Formats: sequence, C-alpha cells, structure tokens
Amino acid sequence: TTFLSAREGSWIKLNGIRYVLSVLKFTYPTLFQGWQTLVGGLLLHVSWKLGWVEINSRSRSDVLTWLPASVLFVGIIYAGSRALSRLAIPVFLTLHNAAEVIICGHQKCFRKEKTSPPKICSALFLLAAAGCLPFNDSQFDPDGYFWAVIHLLCVGAYKILQKSQKLNKLSDIDQQYLNYLFSVVLLALAAHPTGDLFSVLDFPFLYFYRFHGSCCASGFLGFFLMFSTMKLKSFMAPGQCAAWIFFAKVITSGLSMLLFDTILTRETMGCLLLGGFGEALLVFSERKGS
Repeated sequence: TTFLSAREGSWIKLNGIRYVLSVLKFTYPTLFQGWQTLVGGLLLHVSWKLGWVEINSRSRSDVLTWLPASVLFVGIIYAGSRALSRLAIPVFLTLHNAAEVIICGHQKCFRKEKTSPPKICSALFLLAAAGCLPFNDSQFDPDGYFWAVIHLLCVGAYKILQKSQKLNKLSDIDQQYLNYLFSVVLLALAAHPTGDLFSVLDFPFLYFYRFHGSCCASGFLGFFLMFSTMKLKSFMAPGQCAAWIFFAKVITSGLSMLLFDTILTRETMGCLLLGGFGEALLVFSERKGS
C-alpha cells in the first residue's frame, strides 16, 4: 500500500508541477517552491503535533550542522523547478540520475571505499546517457540543461553530506523538517530581489481554478510522496526500496509522455534507455550489496 501511494504520488506530483511550470508557464520558482515547502512544513509540523512522526532536531547544534545541506536542498528544488519548466520529464529524470556519478566518484576517490564493478558500470552508463542527451535531444533547450546540471550537482553534494558521519544522528524526518523551515525563509527573502513577487501579478492564470488546483495538488502530494518514501525506507531493505523507486520513475516517465507533447527520436530514446539501464544496474548492485 505504501509503495502504491508513493508511486501514484510520484507521477501525479511531477506531472502536476510540469503542468504548472510548462503549460501554464508559471515561471516564478521562488514563489512556487516557497508554496511547496510551506505546505510540506505545515503538514509535517501537524503530523508531529498529532504524534504521527517524531522530530528531535531542536538544538542549535543540530540546526547549524545541517545548514549546508539545507542550502543545497534549496538549490535542488529551485534549479529543478527551472529545469522542469523547460525539459520533458524523462529527460529531466535521466539528468537527475546522473547525480549518482558524483556520489560514486566521491566514494571511490575521496573516501576510498570499495566500489563494486556493477556500480561503476552503472555510473558510466548514467554519465554516458546524460552526456549524450544534449546532442541528441530534438527539443534541446540550453537554459533547461543548464539548470538541470545545477540541479544534479546539488543533488550529488546533498547526498554526500547526508551520508556524512557527522549528520547520522539526524533522522530523515529531522532533516526534511529543517529543509522545509530553511527553504520557506530563504525563498521568501529571495522573492523580491528576483522580481518574482511583483511579476506574478501579471501572470494571466493567477485566478484560474486549474492553476490553483495544480498548485494545491503538487503541494500536498509532495508531502505525501516524501512521507510515503520515508515509510517505505523504514521497513524495506535499501535494495528493495531502490527497485520500487526505479519502477515509480518508469511509470512517471511513461505517463508524462501521454500527457505532454514530447518528441522522441531514436537517438533520444537510445539515451533514455541507456540511462534506464544504468539505473537498473545500480538497483541490482544495491540489492546485491544489501
């Protein structure tokens, strides 16, 4: 049941965000992501007060320790929002998955950890898929790829910090709670300097019910997806959880092509399949390791 919830939440949330960003062209990421994190933070706080989750990150040292990761989290959602407004969901997910190359390289070169051959091959396939996509994408958008690269760099750095020994005492819920709080504050402060605060008044669909519905759906389902994924990780082995998440990404990519105009040439499809094979190989290596 938790997996079905996470899978359905994943494709509805991403397609809802894609609809708001690309179809309605709501290109005000500080406001959009500020709304997303505000809803998530409020729902997580209510869940804490109702006793559904436990949050212990209340000391100043915990907050300061996690602050660099929260900065990266803001970079992830901001750059991801900018990229998703210009790129097809399968393309975005393929580039997003390339963050695993950064994590694998850090483990191999800096932490001197033993890396299995399947994981190395997986990183190479993911890198090749992401590297070839810009040259074979018939809907190539320079700005979209630029923000996607910023996004994947932030994702890679965030996951490296998340695995740091100094941060292990914080639970996933603690980390997400601090991410939400910091994101709301930083994005609210950035809304005016970026011009989003006043430019949004000229948005033609500001009072359009589909716009309001999509924003609400993406906000609530974003929290729902996060909560379901954490529950999934709590009672499944890492390899099994990675397999279900991979399956959810495949479902999301497939459904997005039915909902949005996506031009896929043979070359583009080859890059996407190469990226999918690389992620499947990564799932296999994690299941074998677990």
